Amino acid sequence: MPLEGEYEPSPEQWVRDQVELYERSGGTKGNTSPDVGLPVVILTSRGAKSGKIRKTPLMRVAHEGRYAVIASQGGAPKHPVWYFNLMAEPHVELQDGPVKQDMRARQVADGERAEWWERAVAAYPPYADYQRRTDREIPVFVLEPASFNTN
Repeated sequence: MPLEGEYEPSPEQWVRDQVELYERSGGTKGNTSPDVGLPVVILTSRGAKSGKIRKTPLMRVAHEGRYAVIASQGGAPKHPVWYFNLMAEPHVELQDGPVKQDMRARQVADGERAEWWERAVAAYPPYADYQRRTDREIPVFVLEPASFNTN
C-alpha cells in the first residue's frame, strides 16, 4: 500500500529539484547523480518526527529484486535524517526509473552488511572514502518488496 499523507519537500534545493524532475518525467530524467552521473533511486519514507512524507534521491544499489540504501551522509559524523525515518517506520516506497514499489526496510549487520557494503562500493566507489572519514559504521538498509517480507 503506497504511503499517504502530506508531502514535505527537502530543505535542500538540489534534492527538491532532483525529486521533482525524477517524478515529473516518470523516472526518465533526474535518474542519475548530479556529481558523478551514476544511477539513483527515490526513497519515500514517513518523517519520524513530523509524520510527513519525505523523498530522498539515493545511489542505486540493486541485487536480485532487492535494494540497499546507504546512510553515509558523505561520511559525516551523524546519520542522515532519513535513517531515523526508516528506524521508526520500515514501510517505504522506492522508485527506480519508472517502477515504483512498496518495500520494507531492515538494517543489516555482520556478514549480510559486508555483502551489501561490497555491492554498494562497487555501485558507488566514494562510499569507501565516506567510511574512512567517519568513526561511525555507516548503516546499510536492505529494501525488499513487501511480498518478500514474512514478518
